[in-house]
Amino acid sequence: MSRIGRRTRLALGLLTVGVTGAGVLLAPASPASAARQVNWDVVAKCESGGRWHINTGNGYYGGLQFSRSTWKANGGGKYASTANKATKAEQIKIANKLFKKRGLKPWPVCGKKPGVYKKASPGKKTPAVTKGTYVVHSGDTLASIAKKYKVKGGWRGLYKLNKDRLDSPSMIFPGQRLRLR
Repeated sequence: MSRIGRRTRLALGLLTVGVTGAGVLLAPASPASAARQVNWDVVAKCESGGRWHINTGNGYYGGLQFSRSTWKANGGGKYASTANKATKAEQIKIANKLFKKRGLKPWPVCGKKPGVYKKASPGKKTPAVTKGTYVVHSGDTLASIAKKYKVKGGWRGLYKLNKDRLDSPSMIFPGQRLRLR
């Protein structure tokens, strides 16, 4: 085959791979990564009794019972060697990453429990403020919430009010309910 023929075939091959790759990139995400959000507290209650720092010696760790290999394969190693040594928020981050890839398959029993998916009706938002509490929405920060609702002490005061609910002032999640006073 001539040199030009090889180049043409190589170019066509790369073009085909590029088009196929683009198709994969443009294809819809897995059904699991659709707009549904998982209530990880429900899964953890089933998996570990809601104890986020549990290590029973069965080879699974933390509130969501990650194996060491699954934990590390999904980036958990940047937080801790095993999930039980990571914060609840860090475990949820890794769970969300795994959920986007595999749905609730890693939690075959607990992933089927009632209440696992957070209820969100399209077009209706949870009321932001109810009796001195606030439901966190995407894009919120403690600083923006504290400023909007004039929380004494700003974001630090808001964090102090919710220290039992938050692992870190920089880690809040949509759906969390925070005390404002």
